[in-house]
Amino acid sequence: MAANINPVFGLTTKEAFSTLATANTAKDGTGTVVTVVTSGANGCMVQDIRAMPLGTNTASVLRVFVNNGLTNTTASNNSLWYEASLPATTLTEVAAQTPVIIPINRTLQTGYKLNVVIGTTVAAGWAVTGSAEDF
Repeated sequence: MAANINPVFGLTTKEAFSTLATANTAKDGTGTVVTVVTSGANGCMVQDIRAMPLGTNTASVLRVFVNNGLTNTTASNNSLWYEASLPATTLTEVAAQTPVIIPINRTLQTGYKLNVVIGTTVAAGWAVTGSAEDF
C-alpha cells in the first residue's frame, strides 16, 4: 500500500472565536454550541483550542465535540472529543489570567466542525478560540 511521503502544509490559516458564559450540560453535542473550527474543502489541521477567562468565574468544564458537518441537534452527528477543567478565576488588574490551552494537533475531514460548550453557567465568561489551517 502506497503512503504519502510528501509533507503537507496548510494553505490558509484560520481562527474562530466566541464567548461562552451559559451552561450546556448535554454530553452528546446537542443544544447550544459554539463552533470554533470548520474544516475547508480539503480538510484541515487543528492546532489548538484556547480558553481565556474574562473575569471572575466559578469552576467549570470545557467540552469539545467533533461534528460531521450536519446539524448538531442530532446526537449521532456529534462525538465528545475532549474535556478540560476550567478553574475558578478572580478578576484582577495586577496579575495575568492564565489561559487553558488544549493541544489538538489532529486533522479534520472536509466539512467537519469542532463545537465547544461549558458545563456550568459562569459570571464573566470565557473567550474561546480555535486555531487551524485548511489544506
